[in-house]
Amino acid sequence: MASRLVNWFKFSSPATFYPLARKIAVVSTIIAVVLIAIGLYMSFFVAPTDYKQGEGYRIIFVHVPASWMSMFIYVVMAGWAALGLIFNTRLSAMMAQSLAPTGAMFAFLSLWTGSFWGKPMWGTWWVWDARITSELILLFLYLGYMALRSAIDDPRRGDRASAILLLVGVVNIPIIYYSVQWWNTLHQGSTIKFNEESSMDDTMLITMLIMTFGFWAYSIAVSMVRVRAVILERERSSSWVREQLGAET
Repeated sequence: MASRLVNWFKFSSPATFYPLARKIAVVSTIIAVVLIAIGLYMSFFVAPTDYKQGEGYRIIFVHVPASWMSMFIYVVMAGWAALGLIFNTRLSAMMAQSLAPTGAMFAFLSLWTGSFWGKPMWGTWWVWDARITSELILLFLYLGYMALRSAIDDPRRGDRASAILLLVGVVNIPIIYYSVQWWNTLHQGSTIKFNEESSMDDTMLITMLIMTFGFWAYSIAVSMVRVRAVILERERSSSWVREQLGAET
C-alpha cells in the first residue's frame, strides 16, 4: 500500500506528470469526440419532443451539462488549491490554472444557452433569478481568478493568492445548487435527484448523461494540453525542459 502511494505521489512532480498528461489528453480527446457526437445526435434525432416545452427544450442537453461542469470544475480547482496550500506542491497550482479557462467557458455557455432557453419559456432573455445570478457570479470568480494570476509576477505569490480566492469563492457552489430550493425563483427545480427517481424520460436522461460525460472528457483533454504548456512555461529554466524540448524537436 505504501509503495503504491509513493508511486502515485511521484506524479506530483511536473517533470514526471508532463509525459503522462499527453497520454491522458489523447485518450480523453477520443472519448470526448465520440461521446459528444453521440450525445448531439441523440439530442436532435432520438430524444422525444417534450410535451410542455416542445422542440425548444433540446437546448438543455447542452445547457444542463455545461452548468454542471462549470460548478464541478470550480470545486476541482478549489481542491487543487487546498492541496497546493497544504503540501506546497507546484503541480497543484498548475492544474488549477489549466482548468480555469475551461470552467469559465462552461459558465458562459451555461448563461448563454440559458438565455436562449429562457426567451421562449419565460418571455425574456434575462432575469435576476437567484440561480442565474449566482451562476453569473461564478463566471466572475473564474475571470477574477485568471486576472489575479496574470496580475502577480511572482508565480509562488500568485499561487497562494489565487488559491485563497478559489477557496473563498467555493461557497458560491452550494448557493447555485440549492438556490431553487432556498428562494422563490423562475428557474425550474432539479429534474435529476440523487435521492429520488428521476422524472425525466429515460431517453432524455441517457442523452443528458452522455453529453455530461462527453463534456467531462473534453475538460480533461484540454486541461491536460494546457497544463503541459503551463509546465513548460514555469519550468523553462529546468534542465529537463530543455532536454524535453530538444527531444521533441
